[in-house]
Amino acid sequence: MTLFTTLDSPIGPLTLTSDGEALTGIHMHPAKAEADWKRDDKAKPFATAKAQLAAYFRGTLKEFHLPLAPQGTPFQLRVWEELSRIPYGETCSYADIAKRVGNPKGCRAVGLANGRNPHAIVVPCHRVIGADGSLTGYGGGLERKKLLLALEARHAPPGLLASSAKRC
Repeated sequence: MTLFTTLDSPIGPLTLTSDGEALTGIHMHPAKAEADWKRDDKAKPFATAKAQLAAYFRGTLKEFHLPLAPQGTPFQLRVWEELSRIPYGETCSYADIAKRVGNPKGCRAVGLANGRNPHAIVVPCHRVIGADGSLTGYGGGLERKKLLLALEARHAPPGLLASSAKRC
């Protein structure tokens, strides 16, 4: 059974899913509850996730510490792990991530894995940009990606310029 709850955020409603112990997803588009889903606004992982997401949107949380249970291929899991290493306020290109996961020509594969990231915001796929610095595809929509990057730029650690975040 999948537990779920919703959370209003500055970038729109978020749907959080859980197996009861860990978060299985954070979705930006309203998720349609499946037959085996049960709404449970008080499930253990949700309170912590909601508090940390609220702190992130206030600009006071730079790194999440949540129990996550991603489901994916070994390659996707490696990509998502690498995404988690991109520091707050910084960006990386798809090529950067491809090199880090041992597949330097796998930019498109990284893009596909990025698009299937089940933990939006917490696993910061919004920090991945084109090699030329352009904002490219984002499952939550480019407007949300811009908003998340702008939020991080406003609250980035000293030394990072708000107008152009540091590249990894």
